[in-house]
Amino acid sequence: KGYRLNYAKAPGRPDVAFVGRRVAVFVHGCFWHSCPNCHPPRPRTHKVFWDEKLDRNRQRDKRIERALRKAGWRVVTIWECRLRRSPAGAVARVKRALGEKRT
Repeated sequence: KGYRLNYAKAPGRPDVAFVGRRVAVFVHGCFWHSCPNCHPPRPRTHKVFWDEKLDRNRQRDKRIERALRKAGWRVVTIWECRLRRSPAGAVARVKRALGEKRT
């Protein structure tokens, strides 16, 4: 089988799910998921709101990843900044998770 987009039967609705191989791919926006690579700045206005919101997003991401791994899925998180810098690198990571050789 191929892949499913926003697969509702897996925890967290992965952006791309390779159901037969149990590989879940998330493409995270750097701001919304608090990227550990490029560290986007948080808004200065309504600081408490944004800190709580973005911290909740990170906690949710961790909870979803744990649930998927517990259910036997491999999880690949691709960050927006890394995808922009190297689309081929992102593809290679997904291929590795699928157990395919690089082309």
